[in-house]
Amino acid sequence: MIVCIGNVLTDEDLKLISSQLESANFVDGKVTAGWHARLVKHNTQLPKDAPVLKEVRSHITAAIQRHPVFQMAARPKRIHPLLISRYEAGMAYGTHTDDALMRSQNQVMRSDVSFTLFLNSPADYEGGELVIDSTQGEQDYKLPAGSMIVYPSSTLHRVETVTAGQRLAAVSWVQSLVRDPSDREILFDLDTVRQAIFATSGKTREFDLLSKTSANLLRKWSEC
Repeated sequence: MIVCIGNVLTDEDLKLISSQLESANFVDGKVTAGWHARLVKHNTQLPKDAPVLKEVRSHITAAIQRHPVFQMAARPKRIHPLLISRYEAGMAYGTHTDDALMRSQNQVMRSDVSFTLFLNSPADYEGGELVIDSTQGEQDYKLPAGSMIVYPSSTLHRVETVTAGQRLAAVSWVQSLVRDPSDREILFDLDTVRQAIFATSGKTREFDLLSKTSANLLRKWSEC
């Protein structure tokens, strides 16, 4: 399941983050890539000891965690610390799949869900589309600033070459409470319908039955 989520960050959020990153020093992005992804990764990112990184991570992570659609789509158990990436003209990230296991805060976590949060406008750069290989074929995404795309970490994906301007994004990975992507999609659809029924008709018998089914499936499939 691939989900695009708009307005995760406000204009005020984006202005603050942009000002914080404006004078930051970025380093070669290969330092956080797996051995095979390192061969095709050509971008820069904030180093882990950058003074501004902690504040930017905290601000973005808080916005992500309180967003209801992200919670529905990812069912996060653990979120890997965000990486802030920058692509300038000539930079790209070739086709790769994300590492299945990652180290986060001295713990090993499984990557179930990947996400990219776009930090600047698509008008600021040319190229730079995120391309995801799905059962429907390749699909490319270049979302407005403040928007996020959530997709299975198991997919092959790439970032096309930026031919002009600069692309800024926050990326990370989620270990989900619900491991199976098809199970997460069922729960996402149930919650979407449940909320639509409540918005139009309130707490009806149908709403209660859907709520019971959703809760029981989550109880059955979750790995706490």
